[in-house]
Amino acid sequence: MSVEKIYTIPVNEAYESDVECPLCSLKKKVENDYLEYYLGPSLMEPDTRVITNKTGFCPEHMGKLNLKETNRLGLGLMLHTHLKDYKDELTPLLNNAAPGKATLLKGRNSDYKAKLNAIADKIDARTKSCPICEKVNYTMDRYSEVVMHLFAKDPAFKDKFTSHHHCLPHVAVLLRTAAGKLSQNEAADFLPLLAKTNEEGFKALIDDVEWFTLKFDYRNTDKPWGTAKNSIQRSMRFLSEDRSEFDEQKSK
Repeated sequence: MSVEKIYTIPVNEAYESDVECPLCSLKKKVENDYLEYYLGPSLMEPDTRVITNKTGFCPEHMGKLNLKETNRLGLGLMLHTHLKDYKDELTPLLNNAAPGKATLLKGRNSDYKAKLNAIADKIDARTKSCPICEKVNYTMDRYSEVVMHLFAKDPAFKDKFTSHHHCLPHVAVLLRTAAGKLSQNEAADFLPLLAKTNEEGFKALIDDVEWFTLKFDYRNTDKPWGTAKNSIQRSMRFLSEDRSEFDEQKSK
């Protein structure tokens, strides 16, 4: 099976499924696979531990690893060696961060300010670094390229594409990928369809959110909700990708 075929199958399946944004569906699956990977046997592999010791995980994925509750021991082992690696790097920097006090002979010296900013930048960089983010972003970049390939080469895919509204962050992804992967003629076909589905997505949500707010008027209490009842969560997904904190059940 070719690499192209491996990537084409999940993209086609996502666009054939009943989801609002197929790329959100793909991203959720990819992210979950990597969460399971880092809590599985890989966490005891030396190469993996070298990476996780140095990078740790971003706050969002650290929280998701914690919520998995499938391997608390493994998560503890990773955190233990990551904390030690972090301490070994940061402690000497902090211990040597304080400037000497100004005296009549030495006067003032602001060089220490650059040193403090450099240490702060290092902390920020390590806090934001995350192997799961890197792998998910890489895979999603490949999936968006497959979308362009299918759109350009598979006439049947166009119907699948136009049956969905994409969230705005993934509209941006598609625009950037189209700029890099589509010819001018292919882009001339692709962009009107993307614009059409995006406008339809906006209109449906605007109408539903308006009706959601009007339902708070006592005169509309007994009128049917239609598709407006979960319009708040759908709007948040449209604006910000599909996230677990937007789940309707949790919102109740």
